[in-house]
Amino acid sequence: MYLAGIVRPNGSIDGDYVLHAGDQNIAITQADVRAIQLAKAALYAGVCLLMAERGVERIDRIRLAGAFGAQIDAKYAMVLGMIPDCDLSAVSSAGNAAGTGARIALLNKDARTLIEDRVRRIEKIETAAAPGFQDMYVEAMGIPHLVHEFTQLATSVDLPKAKA
Repeated sequence: MYLAGIVRPNGSIDGDYVLHAGDQNIAITQADVRAIQLAKAALYAGVCLLMAERGVERIDRIRLAGAFGAQIDAKYAMVLGMIPDCDLSAVSSAGNAAGTGARIALLNKDARTLIEDRVRRIEKIETAAAPGFQDMYVEAMGIPHLVHEFTQLATSVDLPKAKA
């Protein structure tokens, strides 16, 4: 809907967008778009926070995990601004990473030691309480983003031109 110009970069739409009119209308509402914006902004802002924590300027590769990661089209996830800008060919699915890890831990005793070591080294970051997170979150509400340019994506997708 963003690519078709129905949803503006700030997420607004004019009224409901009716997909099917009949006995039961099927429509996309402003509330639906806002719900997507809230979810994608949290994900993107979390990635930005982790990048800032590690001093990473840009992403070279993205692996999407789980059923969500296996089913979502990377191009449209990037168009929404759900994931950072990078070469679309560098975005892939890890599939059921949690299930695979559990299977490895159950079937391979030697792997358990490695897994336990990695778990002990995990650094937990409280995203919502982290300095700057709220600003990152608000900026990430824009589609694809309020201030970040998606130059890699623009080489593969004709993004709508910003209106004055």
